[in-house]
Amino acid sequence: MNEVIRAGEEMRKLRTEMIKLFADLGWTQDRIAQLADMSQPAVSKQVTKYKTGDPLPPTKLSLDQHDAPWLEGRLWGLAEEISESYDTARCTRYVHAIARGKKRFTPQNVDELRRLVEEDLMLHQAEMPSSYRNAYDEISRGLDLPAKATAPASASVRRALAHQIQRDQLRVGS
Repeated sequence: MNEVIRAGEEMRKLRTEMIKLFADLGWTQDRIAQLADMSQPAVSKQVTKYKTGDPLPPTKLSLDQHDAPWLEGRLWGLAEEISESYDTARCTRYVHAIARGKKRFTPQNVDELRRLVEEDLMLHQAEMPSSYRNAYDEISRGLDLPAKATAPASASVRRALAHQIQRDQLRVGS
């Protein structure tokens, strides 16, 4: 029973952090509601609470997490950045298929996306920032070594969160 209560508290805390983070990044309340699996009025209430000065717990999200959904989200974010930066990127069609929901994050699809990103890194290595290669190396190592535990949040929420943080990090680092 205590584990169920603890899991619920952790999920509420993660949702609160997500709302704060995405609101700070300028995301719409509708989009935040979709990602957090909440209603728009509930998100609106949290955003209002956040903006009126009721302090929320500090956001302590980093890219250095090693569960599979987090790493898959980072890979997706990296692939999307490559796709948008280079017209001849091999991973473009795959990224669009993921964004439209045509491809899911199965082990085979993740391996295929990794292969395409590797090809793009080799093809465009002369003009590509080193942060792209460094991010891929870290993601690849993490995917090769299975994590011992996963976070309590749903895989799709963690993927989406990691995706956006990875993209933002690459933009700042470029």
